[in-house]
Amino acid sequence: MRSRSSVVRAQHTLAPSRAFALGALHGPAELLPVSSSGHITAIPWLLGWDYGELDEELRKSFEVALHAGTAAALLITLRDEVNEAVRGLNGRRAALIALSFAPPAIVGYGLERAIERHLGTPPTVAAGLLAGAVVMAFADRAPQTRSHDDAGARDAFWLGVAQACALIPGVSRNGATLAAARLLHFTRKDANRLSRHAALPVIAGATLLKGIRLRRRGLEPGTGAAFAAGASASFASTLLSTWLIPQVERDRSLLPYAAYRIALASVMIWRLTRPKSGYTRHPGS
Repeated sequence: MRSRSSVVRAQHTLAPSRAFALGALHGPAELLPVSSSGHITAIPWLLGWDYGELDEELRKSFEVALHAGTAAALLITLRDEVNEAVRGLNGRRAALIALSFAPPAIVGYGLERAIERHLGTPPTVAAGLLAGAVVMAFADRAPQTRSHDDAGARDAFWLGVAQACALIPGVSRNGATLAAARLLHFTRKDANRLSRHAALPVIAGATLLKGIRLRRRGLEPGTGAAFAAGASASFASTLLSTWLIPQVERDRSLLPYAAYRIALASVMIWRLTRPKSGYTRHPGS
């Protein structure tokens, strides 16, 4: 017999129009150091949508579809850079990729369920946005003395640790790896390059693993149109937002992104402190 919370959640569905809007949001939010997962939680909540009331498995499956759309677009957009990296792959670079991949893979495999259950709420997303903003602002002051060719095992390990921290919604994979690379004294341009090279295997690997799980579980009846709308919008919005990559990569400060994160977190905190903010965490979610 299903619990009352399961029955309540079953009454909520994901409308294709809202799925499309979330997909359109996901692309640029993934390319910028502002946290795509945080935005997928924060924006529907601020708009009063019932996205947070959807069945937990449905939300996770939908977010896999969004990441799949973004990952496919990134592989197309960055194909020249990916091809260059593959052609230049040797034992040393393979070891560095593996070292940067290990921390998020281990943490994600062991703590994925706990993170999704306890750290995907508006309060924790706001905290992640604020914490990430502070680290990014601090990292932006670091000296710029190194190029990506200087990266070694220590650098790969800390980039991996940053990606493991970014499993917390609100932190941002891009923001965490950019901050880590800047703290390691890489130039802004090379920090962006290292951030992408560290993130792409993790994005592709996580999408593949979750996609396999989704295929085994199957889609819930009536959700196909919403999933297709979300994945298509995520793919298209990522392709259309590729001009953001050189904008971030140029010799520009991380401070505007930190300021934006603080502003969004402040709006969320204001909303949370208002009576009857409209957010209820159901048992087991």
